[in-house]
Amino acid sequence: MRNSAVCLIGSLMVTALAAGPGYAQTSHLAVIVGLAGEPEHGEAFGRWATTLVDAAGRLGVEPQNVIYLAEKTEADPERITGRSTKEEVTRAFERLAASAGPEDVVFIVLIGHGTFDGKVAKFNLPGPDMTPADFAPLLKRLKSRHLAFINTASASGPFMETLAGDGRTIVTATRSGTERFATLFGGYFVDALAGIDADADKNRRISVLEAFTWAKREVANAYEREGIMRTENALLNDSGGEGSPDPKADGAQGKTAAVLSLGTDAAGDPLPEDPKLRALHQERRDLERRVEALKLMKGAMPADRYASELEKLAIELALKTRQIREAEGKPPGHS
Repeated sequence: MRNSAVCLIGSLMVTALAAGPGYAQTSHLAVIVGLAGEPEHGEAFGRWATTLVDAAGRLGVEPQNVIYLAEKTEADPERITGRSTKEEVTRAFERLAASAGPEDVVFIVLIGHGTFDGKVAKFNLPGPDMTPADFAPLLKRLKSRHLAFINTASASGPFMETLAGDGRTIVTATRSGTERFATLFGGYFVDALAGIDADADKNRRISVLEAFTWAKREVANAYEREGIMRTENALLNDSGGEGSPDPKADGAQGKTAAVLSLGTDAAGDPLPEDPKLRALHQERRDLERRVEALKLMKGAMPADRYASELEKLAIELALKTRQIREAEGKPPGHS
């Protein structure tokens, strides 16, 4: 009987410790948006970044603990805190090193494009790009034992090998440097963190593992829907060694990511309480995601097919918006 009690107490202690990172006293977020290239990509990257920054506020992350660096600061002066040059990125890490304690949660999210020359992977920035070797000493300076480094760029796979280590959860949108087309993963990963769709255990907190799993599934669905070969395969690593495309809460990779989340209980993006209106808004959101995904797939599709698919989705989106306005009793042309 005594042995059973000891085992129960030990089990409860392990559970409490495992839950610790998710309930750390303070959360910090650094969003770094690199070069956009095409305007359509810039629009997508900007939406991902603002969605995540705004979600951080809803999740209780203090404004002074949010860093948002972008290629063009004038694009969103109210949110963007600096330009995403190598020098400013280094300063951002210095700020994190000074402000984030050992038990604080730190999320670093890279959004943009990456390149790979067969030897070295790079995250593309205005001015000099940054390599895994550039980020390694910056991460080493951080005191946090609950760190998530998420590189959503193309050719991001090689960052995994260099940056993986104790107390770090590393996520890359690709498994290698040769996966060089624009990636969809970042948009779905951000949407997962910012909403409630990925909340598999219904605890109103989106863990890194939940966001990863949901985003990976949505990426696969997007490519399958368009009938083209998938050009990105995301990986997660939270225990050193090699990253996994299929991490689990009870697997070799995924235990830490399963209890690591940003801020406090997620509220998700507000939707109408009326069931019919809620469904219509959700359908429109899904269409918006499909339009965005299609634009990022442009380079991997025949031009005529891309134009046809985009036109079809644009019409569906316009019709869905009309349905919403009619259901809300608003005349056409009014939001």
